Amino acid sequence: MNQSFQELIKHKFPDLSRGQKKVAEFLVNFMEKGSLYTAGQIGKEAGVSETTVIRLAYALGLNGFSDLQELMRKEWLSSAESKESASKPAAASAAASAAEEKKPFSEWLSPVDEKELSQAVDALIKSDQVYIAGFRESHTAAYWLYYKMNQLRNHILLSFPTGFLLETLCNLTSESAVVVFSLPRYTKEALEVAQQAKKQGAKVIAITDRRLSPVGQIADITLLAGTTEHILSLLALSQVVISSMQKRDEKTAGKRQEHLEKLYAEQGIFLE
Repeated sequence: MNQSFQELIKHKFPDLSRGQKKVAEFLVNFMEKGSLYTAGQIGKEAGVSETTVIRLAYALGLNGFSDLQELMRKEWLSSAESKESASKPAAASAAASAAEEKKPFSEWLSPVDEKELSQAVDALIKSDQVYIAGFRESHTAAYWLYYKMNQLRNHILLSFPTGFLLETLCNLTSESAVVVFSLPRYTKEALEVAQQAKKQGAKVIAITDRRLSPVGQIADITLLAGTTEHILSLLALSQVVISSMQKRDEKTAGKRQEHLEKLYAEQGIFLE
């Protein structure tokens, strides 16, 4: 089987029973426990029966619980080794940036996976355009990210607070990146943007509260917000992304900011 554990869960999740979905979410969020616990222990933690845990393995197309656990164990060990290794400068840079930015926002940013942060930053820097989507309450954070990213690079687009233009989405390519804010209560517009972006081959980056939220299920990269009860948690996560982009691509960001400062001065935008 070529699919990773998390890819397999995302692919099969819509077809799982309610109880199996509870187990799947537990295993995705606590892969270390899933790799070590018995089926009975996992069931107790997830609030289902041991039988439901075992049935999940078969629903995923595996030969049994032992195969499921082996798949989880391999991915968990691989992830642990990856975090311990600092061999890749890009990942190390993103990790250092995340660590620096996390200090005042530790509670909000604790779920941020530094490997996924590095992948997201890389995609945002290399893409031909970035489309940022946030609807209703999450539009505030989406607009802030749009404004700050415009200071670092060109070709940044933003959705409306309550919808989007298909005429804009049709310009997405396989080289584009789409950032979708998707938080409870989940909006159909966020899911529709993600689905349309996937159809056109764009890379979807979800900023959400759960890996298996509607948008999280289909996203290529998922950045988790520590809490959805305060808009500052979304702004803090967005700030980590911006800071990491700025440090990763310092030359490009510096040139754009220098050009902007000249325009600001010519227009007398700022008093000082």
